[in-house]
Amino acid sequence: MTAVSAKPITPSLVDVRWNSRTTTIEHVFIQPQHRDRPLLVFLHEGLGSLSMWKDFPQQLCEATGCRGLVLSRWGYGRSSPRLPHEAWPVSFMHEQAYDFLPALFEAVGIDTVIDRPWFYGHSDGGSIALLYAARYAQRVGGLVVAAPHVFVEDLTIRSIEAAREAYDATDLREKLARYHDDVDSAFRGWNDVWLDPDFRQWDIRPLLATIRCPILALQGYDDQYGTMAQIDLIAAAAPQTQLLKLHNCGHSPHRDQPADVVGAIKAFLMQTQHSS
Repeated sequence: MTAVSAKPITPSLVDVRWNSRTTTIEHVFIQPQHRDRPLLVFLHEGLGSLSMWKDFPQQLCEATGCRGLVLSRWGYGRSSPRLPHEAWPVSFMHEQAYDFLPALFEAVGIDTVIDRPWFYGHSDGGSIALLYAARYAQRVGGLVVAAPHVFVEDLTIRSIEAAREAYDATDLREKLARYHDDVDSAFRGWNDVWLDPDFRQWDIRPLLATIRCPILALQGYDDQYGTMAQIDLIAAAAPQTQLLKLHNCGHSPHRDQPADVVGAIKAFLMQTQHSS
């Protein structure tokens, strides 16, 4: 990939009032001066945070000329942690799509009627992006979803069980603590809800057909958290979907195959912008 000038960025904090709570959210804008370009909102995975993206958002925004909004969702990074002993509900992704994201956009001054955001959503973040687009069809420009979940697979549960064992028995907790002020908030929130027996019924497939915006769905053949069925089902329900299936790629396409991912997103944005 062509080298880009990844400039140091300092995150800001904003209070977001949603779902009868106020959370402080860590976030940063990239290239905000490009007001006439699409805004890419980066929604991280179940163990991610703003800092865990490293320089990928900057690389993608510079390659495409887009603005960017990168954040740590509630419970992650330097954002507000979960309250002690608070468990995420099975509906946590729906709540973050339907309630949290609109409140966040209002708090940071984004009018989504005029400035319709695009999303790069990874894993749980991809699922949240899909849910947002299904609910707010007129307030989204397009989606890039990488390794999203639309239903619960046995493979996913086995890998999440393995992650719990690694968190308890290896240095995984120490590694994740570099990216989260409250690492137990981040890990247990994600891990406990996915391993809740009730979560096996979680399924957003019925909502996919209501999405109207362009979609680019990415999946690695070596993804330990999901199979190609996830993105194939998106394409079957929403025919405007383009698929990119990546060899030598696990659960994080932007880390494993960054050049292919940036190139595909750049072409996708150019195509959709020219056809609109």
